Formats: sequence, C-alpha cells, structure tokens
Amino acid sequence: MAKQESKHGRRWYAIHTYSGYEENVAGNLRQRVENYGMEDKIFSVLVPKEKKIKIRSGKRKTVEEKIFPGYVLVEMIVTDDSWYVVRNTPNVTGFIGAGTIPTPVAAEEMEALQKRMGVDEPEYTLDVEPGSPVQITDGPFKNHEGKVSEIDHERGKIKVLVSMFGRETPVELDFLQVKKI
Repeated sequence: MAKQESKHGRRWYAIHTYSGYEENVAGNLRQRVENYGMEDKIFSVLVPKEKKIKIRSGKRKTVEEKIFPGYVLVEMIVTDDSWYVVRNTPNVTGFIGAGTIPTPVAAEEMEALQKRMGVDEPEYTLDVEPGSPVQITDGPFKNHEGKVSEIDHERGKIKVLVSMFGRETPVELDFLQVKKI
C-alpha cells in the first residue's frame, strides 16, 4: 500500500483503465472525489486528447483523439485514503508504477503533454514545392503519380498535374491525400 503521506507531494500520476472507458473513469473519479471529500488530496483528472485532421469520404474533418488510450492522468497527493479512492474507481486497473507504489509523471513530460493538448488548430505541413513528384494516396486518383503545380497553405490544398490520356490534368487535393516520392 502507499505510504501514509507521499514524499512527492502534489504530483501527476497515470492510472491504467480499460480502453474506451477513459471518459467514464474520469467522470466516476471526479464524482468519488466529491463524495469522499478528497478535494484536498485529489486535484485534477485529465484524459489527454489532441486535435487531428482526418479525411472521411473526401471531406476534411478535425477530430479529437486520445493521446494515451487506456490511461487517465490524476493530479494528487498520494496517501492511503487518496490511493484507495482512485484505485477502487470502477474500470481502473491500477496505477503506473512498481508494485503498489505509484510513479509520478515527470514534470517536463506533463508540460510537453499540456502544450500538445493546447494546440487549437492542428497543423499539417507537406515538404513539397511546385515541381515535386507526389503519389496520390486517397480519392478517385489513388495510386496515381503526378507533379505539384500549386500549393495553398491557407486552405491545406495542393494542385497536382496527373497524366491522363497523354495530357496533364490538374487535380485539387488535400495535403493529406498525397505523399512525397
């Protein structure tokens, strides 16, 4: 069991949960903190997420994805009581650490993670310039090769000249639909 009063003080800890239950665990844990009056020992519960750009049926969508599926981060002071409240939350399988003693997440790691989560709009850059050869990875021209003719960084679009029937045909694509060759 954890020491009566942790030598680490207020720190972030990772708890392992069943995958897909991260939000459920975070909600339950917040409720348990309130019910058990542990606000002075358990301060924050966080499911780390970041925004990513995906292409679905030709449309660009920004989606939120979990950075560490199966994990929830908890800012707390580890005592026997606080350890018990977290450890016995439904769908929590345990703390990350050796045996029953939780290992705190490094402060630098938490800073980097919070920066990564704080990015409002995900950026997607492609290291090509007009004239670069690319392969189309999605859409009706999938697996065709072509040359970049224009790049629109504002809209995340790229114009590629594809050779069809002996002619160069311009095709407008999303950055995510091509890869450099």
